[in-house]
Amino acid sequence: MSPSKPLSSFSAYEVEMKRRKKLEARKLLAIKKNKTVHDGKRKDKPKVLKEMVLVKSGKIANIPNEEIVRTVPKGNKKQFQNKKKKGGKTKESSEPMDDEYVTEEEESIQKNGKARDVPMRDESGTDSIKDGRDAFSWLIAPIKPEEFFQNAWERAPLHVKRTNFPDYYREILTSEKIHNIIRDNYILFSKNIDVTSYRNGKRETLNPPGRATPSIVWDFYNRGCSVRMLNPQTFCPELRKLNASLQDFFGCFVGANSYLTPANSQGFAPHYDDIEAFILQLEGKKHWKVYAPRKPGEVLPRFSSPNFTQEELQKPVLEVTLHPGDFLYFPRGFIHQASTEPGHHSLHLTVSCYQKNSWGDLLEKLLPAALAVAQEEDVEFRKGLPLNYLRHAGVSNSEQETAERQAFFAHLQKLLGRLMVHAPVDAAVDQMGKQFMHDALPPVLTTEEEKCSVFSEELLTINKDGRVSGSVALNLNTKVKLLRSFILRLVKEDDSNDNVQVYHCVDNSLEYHGEDPMMFEVSSEFAMAVEQLIHSYPEFISVSDLALDRKEDQLELADLLWKKGLLLTEKPLA
Repeated sequence: MSPSKPLSSFSAYEVEMKRRKKLEARKLLAIKKNKTVHDGKRKDKPKVLKEMVLVKSGKIANIPNEEIVRTVPKGNKKQFQNKKKKGGKTKESSEPMDDEYVTEEEESIQKNGKARDVPMRDESGTDSIKDGRDAFSWLIAPIKPEEFFQNAWERAPLHVKRTNFPDYYREILTSEKIHNIIRDNYILFSKNIDVTSYRNGKRETLNPPGRATPSIVWDFYNRGCSVRMLNPQTFCPELRKLNASLQDFFGCFVGANSYLTPANSQGFAPHYDDIEAFILQLEGKKHWKVYAPRKPGEVLPRFSSPNFTQEELQKPVLEVTLHPGDFLYFPRGFIHQASTEPGHHSLHLTVSCYQKNSWGDLLEKLLPAALAVAQEEDVEFRKGLPLNYLRHAGVSNSEQETAERQAFFAHLQKLLGRLMVHAPVDAAVDQMGKQFMHDALPPVLTTEEEKCSVFSEELLTINKDGRVSGSVALNLNTKVKLLRSFILRLVKEDDSNDNVQVYHCVDNSLEYHGEDPMMFEVSSEFAMAVEQLIHSYPEFISVSDLALDRKEDQLELADLLWKKGLLLTEKPLA
């Protein structure tokens, strides 16, 4: 939908939604609004988490002194030092730390002698939001998500050192896997892979046209070029599982690039990105320099920067060498550069999120729609401009302090205040949700989920004699739920009828925007039942309990969503 086109109302569907909201209004007013990390005021110059605290975890799997380095803000050093971990004390304090800092990863290490493998969804497929949080907890362990969002998110770099756990991320991707991906797939330069270099202050992309074969790629690598895979999750199931889980946690697309760099080289010039970056060191060593944004306009930028020269950089706020198993985070807008050392190659993953997912991006969709609605519904927006406004406003009149100029700007402020009254906020948010459905990776199903979905290979089969055996039959007693919390989005885009559009990601391509947006329509009555499924997630509900009056409609909707791959049944149908 064009940004200048008004966002439609929900007609009968929205009327019912507004009725419900009015019933809940008094309750909502009584709820004290919790202040999140995003509500806090931010100084122009972001603080930098650069003070490190070493924490011993005691004897863990015959490793007597495993040390984990956390990067913490200056004021929080005491808080970190006084936290308890099982079997040990802090290096700088004899006081026990709080039990809440014993993570699942640390418990796994104590019991099994190693960190957990790449987190997978529970085989029961209970709750994709919980699974996403578990995946993120694993990614940044032993830092807790609450700790991360309070101290680091959109604010400052964070480094986690895992000296004795070099294989922490190794199950995701290796150099050998990259070789196999290039060998076994039709990989194209510029689309799937880049070869780059940065020498004497000059950054170059050296991609030849056509297919990337192992012999061509490794010849570039031998000559000192870095190899960047632009969409490794397309070809790497372990990474795809991780990213698909993380996008349920973040509520936006989660992508990844891999970077394989030969020893004693650098593949990219200093620059900043428009994404939140999570660096997972897989192999070798890489030396990083991270710099704070140079000016307020570069804090949390909407677009990536051009390349910088070394002379344009200030002193780094964080300089660290990553070893296998280490983790590094820095927000968008933080300039960074990385190089390998003599005798050591490097392989790391950059997992990314929150590209074009800001308040400003929402307002880009909301404000044109709000203005269109205001002009239609409020006569104040249709009244003519003052006869003499051109004499008192504009650049040539900007130094004047006339009463007419002051009145002109006062009236504009008044209209801007009234604009929010007409803003279709929910419809604009749905447009963001629609975009997420197009961006998102398709869900990765567990074995048990496949058995309880339309993708089961056990439902219908064809025999040697050409006959089909098996059956697929949902009934009123079948219990169902959505495949994922963020598997679909209801959007009303056409006022000419009562139909509601259902955008979903279940059939998305493994390549970013490899297919057109996936969408089908349902009636406003069916939309209410779909909404019921959204809000009942992750619980199963019987088809007979769907918010539709006729049993035939309940079965029709359940069958439609099932065949689209959007539903799970509580038990396999076969």
